[in-house]
Amino acid sequence: MRRVPVFLLCAISPALCVSTQQATVPQTARQALIEMFFGKASGTFLKHLPTATRDALLKSGAMANMQQYSLMVNQFQAQGQTVQTFDTGSVLLSGDNPKTGDKIEITVENDALRGDQDDLELSFQLYKNGQRQAAPFNTQFTFSMKQEDQVWKLNEISVTIHLPLADPEFLKAITEKMKPQMAGGAFTARPETSVSPAGSDAMVLAAMRQILTAEATYATTYPTVGFTCTLSNLDGFGGGEPNEHQAMLINSGLASGKRYGFVFTLSGCGSSPASSFHLTAKSNAGTFGRQTFCSDQSAVIRTSQDGNPATCLASGTPIQ
Repeated sequence: MRRVPVFLLCAISPALCVSTQQATVPQTARQALIEMFFGKASGTFLKHLPTATRDALLKSGAMANMQQYSLMVNQFQAQGQTVQTFDTGSVLLSGDNPKTGDKIEITVENDALRGDQDDLELSFQLYKNGQRQAAPFNTQFTFSMKQEDQVWKLNEISVTIHLPLADPEFLKAITEKMKPQMAGGAFTARPETSVSPAGSDAMVLAAMRQILTAEATYATTYPTVGFTCTLSNLDGFGGGEPNEHQAMLINSGLASGKRYGFVFTLSGCGSSPASSFHLTAKSNAGTFGRQTFCSDQSAVIRTSQDGNPATCLASGTPIQ
């Protein structure tokens, strides 16, 4: 059978020619990065890891823990957020949460393509009810993509923090947090800056977000069960295949429920498939001056200064 030249196909059917040309357009590094973290198909995260990295994860048995990064779009959608990604333009991703009025944008500050390597500099902006939220410092992430077997792979991640030391707003925010209060002539630390020897509030919030992400992944992976109210079900310990009783989504220390001087508790799941849950983090007995944190399936973290989880769930203040 003789082959028909491409130019002849174009002459016969221009639409077919355009379709053939589009099918051969290679994926850009930016498109690969979007597919890696926000692709809807399972395994997109692993696809864009270097072969050496994938082999090491497979050999160590840690490959199963990577599934939570392969379905981030599903996790956002499970939390009621709308996510859009853009192959071109200054905005790479836009995510909205209609329930809270929050919006996050990931913007491309620079895209430096050099042969088989492309460095994408990204920054993050958070909006509340249409107003951009000021951050005490600016953080930029550089994702270095490199081609391997004609596929863009994530080769390196760099983080740059910019501290505007002379900026008036930055100075105001810092000095307000450092300012002591005098009560009855004695020095008293402000509640929001009190730090337990066991760990900072930032660590507790990071642990809360790990559990919330794991819950979203768990509900997506096991739809007949829904959310879980048993922390050990999210545990990452073990060498077998992930299952609903050991999903391998968080480390065993956090799955124990005690971390950074706090006790983490899941509750309120109801019957299967559970469509809701409550997550609380309460200070251990004897840890003075710590507020309680809480959240639910909305993934909005709230806090209560009285240290009572029930108060936090009922009327806690959302954390910006």
